[in-house]
Amino acid sequence: MSPRRSAIEIRAGLDHPIIDADGHWVEYTPVFAERMRKVGGDKAADGFLATQRRISDALSVSIAERKRRGVAMEGYWTRQSTNTRDRATAMMPRMLHERLDEIGIDFGIIYPTAGLGIPRIADDETRRAVVRAFNIVTAEYFEKLGDRLTAAAIIPMHTPDEAIDEIDYATNQLGAKVGMFGGAFARQLPAAQGIDPALARFTVTYEMLGLDSEHDYDAVWQKCRERGIAPTFHAGGRGFGLRNSPSNFTFNHIGHFASAGHALAKALFLGGVTRRFPDLRFAFLEGGVGWGCQLFVDLIEHWERRGREGLAYMDPAKLDRALLKSLVDQHGYEDMAAELARRDGWPSREEDELTGGVPVLDDYAACGITRKEDWIELYARPYYFGCEADDRMNANAFGPANPFGARLNAIFSSDIGHFDVPDMLNPVPQAYEMVEDGLFSRDDFRDFTFANAVRLWGTQNPRFFEGTVVAAAAAAVLNAAPTRAAAE
Repeated sequence: MSPRRSAIEIRAGLDHPIIDADGHWVEYTPVFAERMRKVGGDKAADGFLATQRRISDALSVSIAERKRRGVAMEGYWTRQSTNTRDRATAMMPRMLHERLDEIGIDFGIIYPTAGLGIPRIADDETRRAVVRAFNIVTAEYFEKLGDRLTAAAIIPMHTPDEAIDEIDYATNQLGAKVGMFGGAFARQLPAAQGIDPALARFTVTYEMLGLDSEHDYDAVWQKCRERGIAPTFHAGGRGFGLRNSPSNFTFNHIGHFASAGHALAKALFLGGVTRRFPDLRFAFLEGGVGWGCQLFVDLIEHWERRGREGLAYMDPAKLDRALLKSLVDQHGYEDMAAELARRDGWPSREEDELTGGVPVLDDYAACGITRKEDWIELYARPYYFGCEADDRMNANAFGPANPFGARLNAIFSSDIGHFDVPDMLNPVPQAYEMVEDGLFSRDDFRDFTFANAVRLWGTQNPRFFEGTVVAAAAAAVLNAAPTRAAAE
């Protein structure tokens, strides 16, 4: 559908800037790789080029062969062609910088395209070489554009030491203010060592950082505190599990960012990360906020049943065996009565005695929840959700159905540069249609397109917006009294 008003017209009618929390540029691989070769050597450049062959390798074989191998259908024709001007804009940061007023954006946080899969490189030496060179070259491309654009550095998370090293380098040496942290990447199961490489990718678990990891990532979160960087995740879930069709890319694509964000957010919460680091802010990008609203509700409802008090109610030791027997006798189930008598009144004692070896019988023990306000402080306040402009579910972030009247932190994420956006002039008008259709108030739109992004990055780094065109407006948000995450 054609926008009702242009991006320029909408922006002119606002009393606040618009911050794009997740735009993309499209690295021109042949040139980018050679720049990487100059700064990082052959391992960096060749390792990067190897990651770029995944899609072409999948598309070059038949559906039957993909099905035989368990390989997902990838997207074809995913770069602008009819809209050649947008194709050029995505390739050249300086052109994007020149067009921001036309697009309706004051300041943009730009994530990679070719670099999205780099944190998943399995070989340690190759991954570190590729990430380092990629970050250096990205910084070169965005040099002198910092008044209106800032590019995310890639932070690999295979080990805490690796992450800390890259955080230090990216922030100290490259001046990076945004980190795209690795997450939801595969780790080989120890029981599957030595398996045929063609089958090895089906014998993995996925790293969720906050729960059941072989590493303790608290040192990474502490480093984020020290360096003033908010962990943001642009992880995907396409090509494995329930999104692995060999013939239909759309089947694989729908929901895959949401599924990865859902898993990471859930693990960080249940692992107690938001309890131990209450001042950190975490963002989960491009999956929308609908899943965030659902997870918020699900966590609360499960806590009522699987938290300490809920579990105590289900304690098998509290079973009144005499009452159970009398009720069975009363209703005439003789076979049940006989079996219960044989078991001394216990219907399934052998099962009830099992607790899986967990040290604490409370799935929420690490969260330390004692009052309803904890849900705001541990979930609604620290989590931010990247939302594309035309997603009608964005209204749920500010809707009355959220528990405790919470307002979740939805952030405007244009996704310019990708096939989702046929025209870069559309995202701002599409977002504003939420106001025109009565789904957003003007204050909601301000939070969505501006204030929430300021709080995400400015809370971690109060100097984040210094020297940018939105500096004064951002400072006003950060200096204002804290905004409540829940309605009065």
